[in-house]
Formats: sequence, structure tokens, C-alpha cells
Amino acid sequence: MAVSLFAEHKANGLVFFTIPSFTATGLTKHGFSSRQGGVSTGECSSLNLSLKRKDLPENVRKNFEIFCDALGIDTGRMVFAVQAHGDKVAAVDEKDRGKGFMRGSDITEADGLITDKPGVALVTFHADCVPLFFLDPEKKAIGLAHAGWRGTIARIGAKTIAAMQDKFNTDPGDCLAAIGPSIGQCCFEVDKPVADGFRAAFPQHAERLIEPIGEKYHVDLWLANKIQLIEAGIREENITIAGMCTACNKDMFFSHRRDLGRTGSHAAMIMLA
Repeated sequence: MAVSLFAEHKANGLVFFTIPSFTATGLTKHGFSSRQGGVSTGECSSLNLSLKRKDLPENVRKNFEIFCDALGIDTGRMVFAVQAHGDKVAAVDEKDRGKGFMRGSDITEADGLITDKPGVALVTFHADCVPLFFLDPEKKAIGLAHAGWRGTIARIGAKTIAAMQDKFNTDPGDCLAAIGPSIGQCCFEVDKPVADGFRAAFPQHAERLIEPIGEKYHVDLWLANKIQLIEAGIREENITIAGMCTACNKDMFFSHRRDLGRTGSHAAMIMLA
């Protein structure tokens, strides 16, 4: 079982979520946004945090100001990568601050970010895909990953931990990890080729991960990511699962699948304080 659910915070209409085990260390500023509390309208109402959606750039920038102010993070410290639903992990530092927000980002085709530098805010974007948070409280390093179904099969979570081992000498047994709000098995319906991909990637766990429903299959992305994190050496008791389905909760979350792509995006963010 997970340590606990994410903690919910409300302020002036803004709703966001944090990880209690991370907060308890005092080492990070972090959060996962909801769709509530921003200035965007229409399909992106209201806290859209992607510059690639059908939204005005000035709205997105204001939304980031609102969200970052609540987290205590300066917007100029953020680092965005160009996500590609893959398994590439990039190490970043102070020179990368502002990429993707204040200027273009040359961190291309990267769905994982890691750093051991305080004041560098890692950011990934989500509208059903799984946000994975990592904290090594011993080496004082952090990671963040965007795990869609392709990234989950490619083990982006395990590869993020491997990159932290390589760059920062992280011991996975010391790490805290969290699986954030994302599409649940209740709503993640796929065809046979995708289900077969999960069977091939997780052969010993296929019955737990994949539920046949008629001619379709429902896949548990939360469990698939948890399994690979445990196999990578993170202790089960150190993994927090939010347990919130973005597709089920229309008032709280954007959902690419539910809204047929006509939606906004959330941001996951973490910075060493």
C-alpha cells in the first residue's frame, strides 16, 4: 500500500496537491496543479499551464504566476523539456532555468528531468499521463517524469532512478517517490496491441495490470509504474500514490481522453529548497 494520499490545498480558488512524505523532509517545494484557480476560459478553464493548448499565452503566464506563488517558487527558476512520450532523462542545472517559459528549450525529447541543484524547478506537463516525483533526501537530489502509456512500457520511472544513480550516486533504497493524479484503470481503455505491449513489458504482473472488458482492455498505469519503481530498488513503503483519476473528476482535472483533446494541461513541479 502507498504511504498516504496526496494532500489537497486550497487558496483563493486555487487547488493543488502535495506529497506528505516529501513535505516532511523540508527539502523541497513541490506540487501538482488542478484545473481550478486560474484565468483561462473555454476548454482550458481555468488553470491551464501549457503554452501548447488553445489558450492565450498571457493567460498561461498568469496561471503560472498563481501556481508558483502558492508553491513559493519564482517562475524564472522553472525548466521545461520538450516531452515526447519517450524514456529520455535529462540532467539540468542553474544554466537551464527559464527554458521553455522565458525562452525556448533545447532539452528535446526528454520526459524525465533530474537535478541536485537547489533553486532549479523541474516541470512536466500532464492531462492524463502519470506524473512521477522522486526525492533522494540523502544526496539531496530530485527527479520528475512524464509517464504516458508508452513511457510506462519503456520504464521512464526506472530510468529516472537509474539516471539519479549515475549522476548523483543515489541509492534507490533511500528514495521517496510519488505517483500523481492521472488516468486510472477505471477509464484507461485500450485495444489489444497496447494491452499486449503491457503484457510483454510486465509478464509476471499482466493479470493484475490488465482487465479484459468485452473486446477492450483496462490497464492500471499506477500499478505498472509502482511495480517498476519497486523493481528499481525503491521501497514500497516509500511510494505515495495519489489515487485520483483525472478522467473521472471533470471539475478538478483536465483529461485529454475524456475531452477528446479539447482541454488544458496540468503541471507537476518540484525544486530543492
